[in-house]
Amino acid sequence: MTDTALEFQHVFKKFRKGEGHDSLRDLIPGLLKKTFQVHGKVALKKKEFLALKDVSFQVGKGEALGIVGPNGSGKSTTLKILSGILRPTAGIMKVKGRISALIEVGAGFHPDLTGRENIFLNGAILGMSRSEIRQKMDAIVEFSGIPGFIDTPVKRYSSGMYARLGFAIAAHVEPEILLVDEVLSVGDYMFQGQCIRKMNEVLKNGTTVIFVSHNMESVLSLCGRAILLVNGEIAREGAPTEVIAEYCNAGGAFVPKMTDRKKAVIKGVTFEGVETNGKAVPPGSHLKCNVTIGCLEDCRVSPGLFLTQYGSFVFDTTYGRMNGNPIALTAGDEVVLSWSIELNLPNGSYDLGVHLEDVDTGTYHEHTFRTMNLLIANDYRYEGKFVLNPEVALSRTSPGKEVSPERHVF
Repeated sequence: MTDTALEFQHVFKKFRKGEGHDSLRDLIPGLLKKTFQVHGKVALKKKEFLALKDVSFQVGKGEALGIVGPNGSGKSTTLKILSGILRPTAGIMKVKGRISALIEVGAGFHPDLTGRENIFLNGAILGMSRSEIRQKMDAIVEFSGIPGFIDTPVKRYSSGMYARLGFAIAAHVEPEILLVDEVLSVGDYMFQGQCIRKMNEVLKNGTTVIFVSHNMESVLSLCGRAILLVNGEIAREGAPTEVIAEYCNAGGAFVPKMTDRKKAVIKGVTFEGVETNGKAVPPGSHLKCNVTIGCLEDCRVSPGLFLTQYGSFVFDTTYGRMNGNPIALTAGDEVVLSWSIELNLPNGSYDLGVHLEDVDTGTYHEHTFRTMNLLIANDYRYEGKFVLNPEVALSRTSPGKEVSPERHVF
């Protein structure tokens, strides 16, 4: 990476559990004893632990990097080292550019000062001059969405109001590097969307963004690359969809129980109505999925079509459960199920999968999580349920005869 904005080189960070030194007897040896480090390895004393273990990555100028992982994985520690709040125990951290950080709700705010006064205080901490703050005051207040409380002491603010004001200030510093932690999660849905749009705006102006979040949709919509931290180590780095999928799988994704004796197979899956080459799908697109099933031995099956996002099920329509009757197949039969759905989905990346369940055993002859990836890009607003209006038509071809199609609307 030729134009690097920040870099971690074999960074370790250790902390001590519980209290510090309990007595003078513990303190003196602690001051005299030096930590042993060889080639990035860090020796741990009693009650010490590593929050980061040999973490290395680079971020280019104008790039957005998402950092995901479970609680306690080292995400916030990484941001605090990048912002200069903490120093690494070992390794090298390099930052090139003016940093603006929103790491903790209300960090740098004085509770007895008003929101307006804290804009001057926090802006100065972030490196803005008084005249620059005055010029941007109206824009900051408007972005925060709390003009009616801007002259109220911030100790009266809710956590959401803290986050609004803090992000509004940080985003208007015009930083070269913007660090954003999980604090946006305390804001409401509309404000989170406003923050994502603002970060996309600063990205277009060449700002580097490091974004820590448990909101996978936000990471996907903002970041071009992501890192998965687990127990202080990088478990995966790459495209956000791949990193997020591994994160979800590590958290215990559904694992289908496959049959020991396969009696039916999915012979083919085809799609109509949408592009399958990674292009964004416009709102309200009509998708038709044709699944061809071949029977090896007599059986009763219940095929299904489902959508997942980041490993979690979004929508599932299973033929046997939905219409009350499984499909009885005889050896040599071939059937085609054609599912039709309207893609009224919020923005995001979805995987379309198919399965073939054996009704009598509860196991699966086939189960494929991803037959196609759908990238939805529209202004559809999630209102509590996905209105996909599924329909399914069944065409059966048996040896020597053809049966009329059956059609169901769910």
